[in-house]
Amino acid sequence: MDGLFDTIRAVALLCAANAVPVIVGQLVRDRWSAPLDFGYVMADGERLLGSHKTWRGLISGILSCAAVGVLFDLPLEIGAGFGGMSLLADSATSAMKRRLHLKPGIEYAGLDQVGEALLPLVVFAGPLMLGAWEIIGAVIAFGVLDIATTTCRHRRWLQ
Repeated sequence: MDGLFDTIRAVALLCAANAVPVIVGQLVRDRWSAPLDFGYVMADGERLLGSHKTWRGLISGILSCAAVGVLFDLPLEIGAGFGGMSLLADSATSAMKRRLHLKPGIEYAGLDQVGEALLPLVVFAGPLMLGAWEIIGAVIAFGVLDIATTTCRHRRWLQ
């Protein structure tokens, strides 16, 4: 039963790190939306990361993940580090999608979920007491949740 709790805790951390930036973006719209890549355009004519990766998202994702970690009795730095790792992997996926000339904001099932889930789960497997099965379960659960909520996340709720 501990393995199930550990998996649920890991999925909660992933959801906090990756959902809160979207929610905050919906609430504040264009405020505090400075891009992580500072608008840098690569030699291929594409932005390094794109406009969807912002400092606001990074900060809100890390802070929310840290808070969820504390709720699960994890040290603040574990939650914050987990959130930072997840968002780092998400940004790396974004950079890869720009190099492939894929449209920003378009979801690609699997590509958009696996990295941002797998990197922090592997890096923080020890402190989160995750074995291989818990990591696999958390990646699958997060992937299903993320794909299932894609339409909802991309909808403009506050008109």
